[in-house]
Amino acid sequence: MTDPHATLARAAIAAPVLPDEPRIYVACLAAYNNGRLHGRWIDATTPDKIWREVSAMLRASPEPDAEEWAIHDYEGFEGAHLSEYASFDTVCELAGFIGEFGELGARIYGHYGNDLEQARAAFEDYAGEYRSAADFAEELHTELGTQVPESLSYYIDWQALARDMALNGEIMVFQTGFDEVHVFWSR
Repeated sequence: MTDPHATLARAAIAAPVLPDEPRIYVACLAAYNNGRLHGRWIDATTPDKIWREVSAMLRASPEPDAEEWAIHDYEGFEGAHLSEYASFDTVCELAGFIGEFGELGARIYGHYGNDLEQARAAFEDYAGEYRSAADFAEELHTELGTQVPESLSYYIDWQALARDMALNGEIMVFQTGFDEVHVFWSR
């Protein structure tokens, strides 16, 4: 006999968790200023589509002649900051960037003061994902052809070398998981 609780538990574990698609909640400021909540969640797809949704939301406002709006909430941007008056072009560009690079993209975006162009440029120096910065330092020196005699290899402190590289600005390290770090190396 099959235990229905065990079957449900296995089904719940096996179900993939899909990340939220980037979307914004745009509020009608006329309604908001009069103590009413009126707005709409809108997918961050294209600026034209967002503008059509905002226009429809404003036309349906409980306040007459509503024309001002603000972004009061957002989700699916992996923690990246979005201004309440961001342009819809900016919203869609950031959504695309987050869609491409995920949480790491959001972290880089924040690191560069929410400057999307600088965040994009940073990926030109992306060295890859490693278990630790020390693993990157060791691999780098191996790839560069640095010969370390086997008898001395145990004395090299790769963690200290990686720390010094980060302090000198040679690498940037972002941890996104328990045992995954992303390294950006300015060559």
